[in-house]
Amino acid sequence: MLRSSQLLEKLEERYQREAFRQLTLEEAMERFAALWAEARELNPDLGKNWLEDLEPDFAVARAVNGLPPA
Repeated sequence: MLRSSQLLEKLEERYQREAFRQLTLEEAMERFAALWAEARELNPDLGKNWLEDLEPDFAVARAVNGLPPA
């Protein structure tokens, strides 16, 4: 597995800010919709059972807050 260096991460962050700073809200929403459509094409079940997807987060939150498991 390749790990991003901090320098590479900063470069990517700067690129994202510069490349997309002039997008209007409408353009940004169109971009988001296109990315979401592609993600759904790759995984048709994406987002269908979102509560189930949150279960690991809930388990961690319960453990961090000293609560018993579900």
